[in-house]
Amino acid sequence: MKKWILAAAATASLALTGCAQIPNYQSVVKTPPPANLVGNWQTMGPQKGLVSKEAIASLIITAEGDTLDCRQWQRVIAKPGKVTQLSGDWVNVNNSARVMPLELEGGELHYDKLVLQRVHQPTAECQDALKHENDKPAAQPKQPSTGKSHHKSMLKNGKS
Repeated sequence: MKKWILAAAATASLALTGCAQIPNYQSVVKTPPPANLVGNWQTMGPQKGLVSKEAIASLIITAEGDTLDCRQWQRVIAKPGKVTQLSGDWVNVNNSARVMPLELEGGELHYDKLVLQRVHQPTAECQDALKHENDKPAAQPKQPSTGKSHHKSMLKNGKS
């Protein structure tokens, strides 16, 4: 009974936060977003959703539905993603299978506890991260493990 109550509470809290669970990033169908979402978006000034008042967040959305969520403060963290529709709403799903709604209100994009405005181009650091992301080969789905290790014989012998 306690497990059922905990499961129900976890599901309810998940529904309230607006975060859906996607079991596998590769299974997400990339969908071309509406033209008003396409472009370069960036925070302007300090925001509660960022780690520091000096931090900057950018979101690059392509017409094909690819995204790059780029956060910079003391270093750059860039996560590729895909735009898709989930229950009729536009969302960004990053490569960690984290789902974040894309809500446009006037000229502002509300995304992951941030308010972003359209800019002509991303910061130089995010442009560099995007260039490196485009250079990477496409991610291949993991093959299921057979449970056998090819290093097993070396471990038994103690040789490396």
